[in-house]
Amino acid sequence: MSFTAEELSRYQRHLSLAGFGPEAQAALQRSRVLVIGAGGLGCPALLYLAAAGVGQLTIIDADTVDVSNLQRQVLFTTADTGQPKAEVAAKRLRALNPCITIKALVARLNRANALELIRAHDLVVDGSDNFATRYLVNDACVLADRPLVYGAIQGFEGQASVFNYKNGPTYRCLFPEPPAPGTVPNCSEAGVLGVLPGLIGTVQATEAIKVLTGIGEPLAGRLLLWNSLSMTSRTLRFSADPASRAITDLPPEGYGQTCALPQATAPTSPDELTLEEFRAAQRGECSAGELPLQLIDVREAWERELGAIQPSIHVPLGLLGADEAREILAALDPRRETVVYCAGGVRSLKALGSLREVHLFTSLRSLQGGYKAWSATTSA
Repeated sequence: MSFTAEELSRYQRHLSLAGFGPEAQAALQRSRVLVIGAGGLGCPALLYLAAAGVGQLTIIDADTVDVSNLQRQVLFTTADTGQPKAEVAAKRLRALNPCITIKALVARLNRANALELIRAHDLVVDGSDNFATRYLVNDACVLADRPLVYGAIQGFEGQASVFNYKNGPTYRCLFPEPPAPGTVPNCSEAGVLGVLPGLIGTVQATEAIKVLTGIGEPLAGRLLLWNSLSMTSRTLRFSADPASRAITDLPPEGYGQTCALPQATAPTSPDELTLEEFRAAQRGECSAGELPLQLIDVREAWERELGAIQPSIHVPLGLLGADEAREILAALDPRRETVVYCAGGVRSLKALGSLREVHLFTSLRSLQGGYKAWSATTSA
């Protein structure tokens, strides 16, 4: 491939790099990469892939920019709040490198579009933040025979790998099935150090460039684990499981939602109270003689300052075993019906055990969907 004068100037550090050179740069320029999600992982991955000169980048993301994204999603500014992430990201990347093609899809990857999209690209970078998408992407990459660059983050730790590279291990070799409902909080629940997705997303960009150009040894069959607090990393090796390739079709729509936060229409466990049931009790639509529900908020103090369901007692989940919690909870009757809530329904489910065993509450349920579900349907 011949390079224009601008490309020769722009990519000169690659062109002069021993072991890379014009051949690898030309391979990048011929490549088509699909990046799923323009969030914490997608932003740094997109920045470096665009700067490196990947010929076509396609961004798929259905979300809009929120001010809470700005702590880690470095493609966006405060002025972008409310705008589609995919379109804002594409605009920034075109300004960074006008020599490449950037496509923005304001849509969600789903069963209907996944295979067609992935087959139209040479490689997929998964920057999604939920298990539904991760398993869907993996299965589509297996069916389309496309390599998948994986990354995940939570708290202070992250991980990365390359799946389905030259018929190597897939995501299902490492994680055969999604975890049980409500057992894994998302980043809004557990939090994430702002710089961490920058580190892992940059690793993803590095692995994508290695796969596309044929240089180095990709992370196929290896899982990189990164701890930002100790600034240490380690690599675990894992083997391919032939059963992981026994995929003949994409899963039914909605597959993988087992790890999503509880929805109002989903089946509930005996430990959960639906939003409709909760509202009925608030309106007094309960059996004659029943007392109003007692409410316990197990979110952090900063979350409560943003809004709360009132009246409620506040005891952060981490304090439930402390003497301070005993003093606060003494204001409640442990024999009365009590509802526990958090942001989305994950922490409140965890709180039930301690409230029963340590504080001797006998009639407890967790509010399904938590404060987010309640506030989304509450009129001002």
